[in-house]
Amino acid sequence: MNPSAADWIPKFLDGFDKQTLTSNFTDEISFYLQLKSVGFIYGVSVLTLQSKPISHLRLTKEELTKVNLFHTLLFTFFQQYPEASYNDAIQSTVDFYKNIEKGKPGFFQKLTLSSSPTSNLEQILAARLQEANTVLKKNTASLVTFALLYADVLAYREFLKTPKKLKPYLDELESTIVSCCFLALRSKHKKNKYDKQLLELFKSSSDYLLGRLNTNQIFTFEGVQYLTEKDILEKKYILDLCILAIHDDHSIDASEYQFLQQLSILLDFKEEDLQKSIESLRLFSENHKTKIKLFEYSNPVNQFYKQSSKTVKNLILRNKDRLTKELEESGELVILLGNSAVRELTSEEKKKVKEQLLDICKTVPSLTIFLLPGGTILLPLLVKFIPKLLPSSFQDNRIDKKK
Repeated sequence: MNPSAADWIPKFLDGFDKQTLTSNFTDEISFYLQLKSVGFIYGVSVLTLQSKPISHLRLTKEELTKVNLFHTLLFTFFQQYPEASYNDAIQSTVDFYKNIEKGKPGFFQKLTLSSSPTSNLEQILAARLQEANTVLKKNTASLVTFALLYADVLAYREFLKTPKKLKPYLDELESTIVSCCFLALRSKHKKNKYDKQLLELFKSSSDYLLGRLNTNQIFTFEGVQYLTEKDILEKKYILDLCILAIHDDHSIDASEYQFLQQLSILLDFKEEDLQKSIESLRLFSENHKTKIKLFEYSNPVNQFYKQSSKTVKNLILRNKDRLTKELEESGELVILLGNSAVRELTSEEKKKVKEQLLDICKTVPSLTIFLLPGGTILLPLLVKFIPKLLPSSFQDNRIDKKK
């Protein structure tokens, strides 16, 4: 089986019966723990969940991640509909991706969809992995890689239960990711300039979020009290995400551990649950250090901020003509972006900027990264760099206004 070639999904399903893929796991928690043990939760899959080899090829980490993502979506479907068929699961997954924001024209324009749901899902997953890897280099565990992929699974889970609540769920999940990452990074006793830059990026992102929190609440423990309402799977995800954020410099100091203890209490976890989660990350990093470089760079936060900035700049420049044309047709957005370079926009203005920028992103396939779960984290960089990299759009606007 070759996950990079056509018809890999039928080949994969032909090699394993439904019992092996779904029923061998006692529940969602045991499945989640297995995902963590193979690295999927940390953004760097080193194995699949199958006990026997799935291919005679030496699969790349991206291919392993693709298989694990498909398997996880499959398992999630059968948890809700245990008597359904593989065909039902595949069609449901395609419907899910069509229902979330990245299912708008921008995401699917780059795909050659057919009448075959299986072929369509293969294309969707390939595009999904490609966009998740746009921001950061391969082999690097990161907040964004982690958040983008597992957020899909949690969102699909919600879609299967209450399809009409998918959009508000995604908005709140994004707010939660930003809030908890911010709180985790802020707990660091020694913050270098890149920690501070990333904190500022998260803080800037808060004004563009549409979750239940307002700007004043989003970066306080009081603001995330609603986490007590979440179910056990979401709580485990949030805790592991925060541990990954804190542990990126190879250690956890006293202030960071105190934050994790506070978070564990909020999530109704015992001290031993926290210890197990920390130990899971340590063991994974230690056991697979010859296969991966979990924390490849001396400062992963530095790498994340620099690579994110570079990616956003490249996206703007590569789509310069298309963006310039779209901006010419949106006078209000040009004025707001120009104002953002000289003053802080109001919350209402930021809401308008987000809506109008995302509308543009939906029409430009290579900009659909901003529509992905967690993509709002990068939106302030788009706001920051557009006036700098496309100055003529703003100069022309000012001239027209004087005329």
